[in-house]
Amino acid sequence: MKRTLFVMIIAVAFATFGKVSAEENRPKVVVGIVVENMRPDYIQRFWNKFGENGFKKLYTQGAVCTNVHLIQHIQNYATGTATLFSGVNPSIHGIIDKTWFDRLKDSEVECTADDNYFTVGADTKEGNASPVNLMATTITDNLKIFTQGKSKVFSAAINRETAIFAAGHAADAAYWFDVKSGRMISSSFYISTFPDWVRLFNSENYAEMYSYRTWTTLLPEATYTESVRDDYLFERGYFGEFNTFPHSISKYLKRTGDFRPFKTTPSANLMIKDFALQLFANEDIGTDENTDFVTVAFSSMDYENGSFGPASLEMEDTYLYMDKYIGELIDSTEARFGKENVLFFLVGNTSASYPVEYLKEEFHLPVNYFNVESAIALLNSFLNISYGDNQWIEHYSDLQVYLDYDLIKKNKLDINEMRDVTSSFFNHFEGVQLSLPSYQLEQGSSTNGLLAPLYKTYTKSRSGDFMFILREGWQPSYKFKRVNYTDQSQVPLVFYGSNIKPMKIKQKLDGTDLAPTLSELIGIPIPDKCQGKTIEEILGE
Repeated sequence: MKRTLFVMIIAVAFATFGKVSAEENRPKVVVGIVVENMRPDYIQRFWNKFGENGFKKLYTQGAVCTNVHLIQHIQNYATGTATLFSGVNPSIHGIIDKTWFDRLKDSEVECTADDNYFTVGADTKEGNASPVNLMATTITDNLKIFTQGKSKVFSAAINRETAIFAAGHAADAAYWFDVKSGRMISSSFYISTFPDWVRLFNSENYAEMYSYRTWTTLLPEATYTESVRDDYLFERGYFGEFNTFPHSISKYLKRTGDFRPFKTTPSANLMIKDFALQLFANEDIGTDENTDFVTVAFSSMDYENGSFGPASLEMEDTYLYMDKYIGELIDSTEARFGKENVLFFLVGNTSASYPVEYLKEEFHLPVNYFNVESAIALLNSFLNISYGDNQWIEHYSDLQVYLDYDLIKKNKLDINEMRDVTSSFFNHFEGVQLSLPSYQLEQGSSTNGLLAPLYKTYTKSRSGDFMFILREGWQPSYKFKRVNYTDQSQVPLVFYGSNIKPMKIKQKLDGTDLAPTLSELIGIPIPDKCQGKTIEEILGE
């Protein structure tokens, strides 16, 4: 009896100690630093030019995961962010691409567009958005649920999709840059009354002010030896003509009629950094025992990423400026909350590919452009010869094709036969690595090889009737449509700050591993549907 009582006392003591220990080790604030279109090797290439408080601090004092991949069919910042923050693959969370074809609406839809909500902070429609299409909970949602809504959750990003999917469904607010008004805005999904501090921030007209500052290099151009020459022949540049410094952004704004070119400059990242610091100063963050979560997202030249590419002087300059801003963000946050109270993580939600011309001309690689429109025209001609003169293709995007169901039914054809025929036809194109019909993908697979991106992305209600993968280095092209495409899946991942020991983790990891690892670090349950695994080395286990 005494032994039983003793065991019970010890068990309760350990349980109590564990609970107290977990609460004591729980950070007051999590700061997620997300970078769009970031290749991990940028850190190695630009290392000698970085300052001491930005990337160098993260990579020398943090836990660096050197082999992390986002395994998904179409690499883009919307899908990548949804995967990272939900811990499940696109086949589960449903964000298969930035856009897809909605058969019920008979139109292409943007993944966050939602006219049930309106813009807060500007008189535009850029805030008519919500996370309703995200069919999974995020780590930020789980944090809110676990703390019964007491934890504060915010996000700030240049792009709407990144802001929304990092914030999740239950956030206090998600903010992003509106290219129409030049302001930081949100959606009525999150907030009904725009905070005075954001209104005051917008009154400074940062986008307009910074756009009239010519983009010049942070350091003398002659020192940028890690990049190709500024006037590199095969670098397309802005509007296919402006590819050398200095860049007159105000002139580019006149061409587009909005603030899109501003998004491609270091000044946009400066604005996001300043906005994040104002958010920390004006919101009730880090003031109680509940962990708060703030995501700050930077961009690598945004939609102009492919016009310059990873080897460009513009890209190097972007990261040197970004390093400065990240250092200021880290220093300010640690000073405000205490270094021991903040957990940072750095992650890329997309990587970046080198331009086709660069790979062909400089390294003689067997790569080229895959002309999507020509391939679709040839496919439709083949179907006309085989089944009759009709428009058999209802919609197509970069790497998937939607057939016209009504037309197939009207002609009494078998839908799976048509999927087989069309998919097989695409397999004959030189640039196509593999094409698969959707009915095969519906059967599911545990493959981890070449087919993994297709199986991990296919969603019955949203994906096309067949999906294809291009050969390595090949990129889709259109006559009039700009595509920011990459086939690179490797992204950076670093943990730094509260209870993190410096280390390098070289084992291959998946982007879905971020959410369960963060869950353990902040002391909340791992999501029930989570497909990732905890990175045990970071936990010291």
